[in-house]
Order: sequence, then C-alpha cells, then structure tokens
Amino acid sequence: MAPELLTGTKRRSFAYVTFLAGNGDYVKGVVGLAKGLIKAKSMYPLVVAILPDVPEEHRLLLRSHGCIVREIEPLSPSLKSSDNKYARSYYVLNYSKLCIWQFVEFSKMVYLDGDMQVFENVDHLFNLPDNHFYAVADCICEMYGQSCPEVLPWPKELGSRPPIYFNAGMFVFQPNLSIYADLLNTLKLTPPTQFAEQDFLNMFFKDKYKPISYVYNLLLAMLWRHPEKIELNKAKAVHYCSPGAKPWKYTGKEENMDREDIKMLVKKWWDIYNDQTLDHKQGCIHIAGVEGEVESNRLMAAAFSDANISTLYVTSPSAA
Repeated sequence: MAPELLTGTKRRSFAYVTFLAGNGDYVKGVVGLAKGLIKAKSMYPLVVAILPDVPEEHRLLLRSHGCIVREIEPLSPSLKSSDNKYARSYYVLNYSKLCIWQFVEFSKMVYLDGDMQVFENVDHLFNLPDNHFYAVADCICEMYGQSCPEVLPWPKELGSRPPIYFNAGMFVFQPNLSIYADLLNTLKLTPPTQFAEQDFLNMFFKDKYKPISYVYNLLLAMLWRHPEKIELNKAKAVHYCSPGAKPWKYTGKEENMDREDIKMLVKKWWDIYNDQTLDHKQGCIHIAGVEGEVESNRLMAAAFSDANISTLYVTSPSAA
C-alpha cells in the first residue's frame, strides 16, 4: 500500500538527504545527484544539509534544481583521538552529518553522499520496516561471513567489532530528536577514529543495523577487489568514492581509473549532469505540508509495492 502523501491523518513524509560543506566544486556532485533522482522518477525531494560556509550562490544553485536547503551547525568530537589522524583530512567534517536526525518533519529518509549517483528508482527503500538502520556492507565479503584483507580495521577504543561493518555513504534511517540527543551525548564520550562518523555510526547502531544489497551503494573499489561478487548492470546507486573517481574531477590518471567500467560510469554521471531536460521545472505542488516542492509529474511516476521487499535484505552471517 502506498503511503499517504496528500490526504489522511496518518501522513508519512519521505525524503532523500545529502550533506555539503565549503565553497568548492562538490556542489556539482549534489546537483548531479538531484538530477539523477529526477531521471529515476523519484517521488520524493532531496534535502541538502549544508554547513554555514556554503556560499549563497551554491544555495541558490541547489534550490534552482529543486533541492530543499537546510543549514546545520558543525559537529565534531569533544575528545581527542590517540593519533589525531583520519583516513582523509576532510573526514572530520562528516560528523556534522549527525544533524540530519533533527529533520523530524520527515518520518523516514535515505541518506546519500554527494559523490553518489542514482541510476534506478529506489523509492521502495522507504518501505523497509521501521526501527532499524539500513546500509550496505563496506566490504561485501562481510555479508557472507568471510574473512578478507579489504575489511576496514576496527578501532579497539570503540569496543567489540560489529558483526558487519557498513559504509556510511548511504543509509536508511528515521529522524528522531531523542536519538539525536543520544548521538550527541555519545559523541562527547567517544574519541574520534580513522573513519570518523562511519566508525561512530557503526558503533552506535550495531544492534539496530540491517544489511541491504550492495546494489544500493556500489563502491567502485568492489569492481577490482571483488569482481566475482559484483553485477554492475544491477547497480541502482553508484558511489564514486575511490581516489580520482569524482566525475567532476576525473582525469583517468589515478590508480584503477583507466578501467573501461570506470570510464563508462563516469560518462553515465556526466550524461545526467549535462541533461538539460532534467533541470528543475516550475509548476510544482507541495507534499504533505513539507517545506519544499517536487515536480507534479514525479508524484505519479512511481508507486510503492510491498512485493519482493525481501530482495532488499542480505542475510547476516551466523554469530557462531
């Protein structure tokens, strides 16, 4: 049964959400993502959680592509790590992503990093049962309970390792102010680690986490790390997170970036980004009292179905 959007007393408001900081060219990734959701005929808007340093011209650009812009305050750990080294220097900014748990005008959201692209409609993710945290394993070997040298190290200061370690570039969650308060309080007591908010979220949600198929967050590195487990033609959302993979910066000179499958995926991203027919159009309507607008022709473009929802899941390995 489709959720009630415009009528009824039990309204459920859904949205995609991403994160943006600074005045650099990452805004191109967010614009590309917004256009990808339109091309996939998503029924729901894209909310962009921005830090105060995002310039006004970038905010206007995002709104011109139909995005709902929400400014958030920067977050960072109160404690210091033992080595103060992140896997990448900008990871410290990513703790601010926790602020999206405040967006309680939405009953459920799908978070997508700004360097992701959606190639097929994934609105059915909002049909996943409530009260869980859904994401894709960072190394899909973990889905099968297999050991693998590509599995990211788990920091001992965060306690026991979760059964499956997920990638925080995409996840399905329910905004909740009580959970947000718990996130902040836990952050005050938790030292930062190499993979910043990804490690933190793995620790915080390890008892509520449910793995879903890699097709919702295909990490490019899986193409050469685990090609036997990847079916590229089935990928619904691709994560351009490997060094040199950002389409708007792509040169093909970095390691693995000269692969034909990478070139194809970069071209697919640019085809969407450059498609002027996907630019946001006027003549929109409001959805369920939520601030922001979505093109009216997108409301009728996709319908929810409870059928085959089990195909989203990945069976967790035995604890034995």
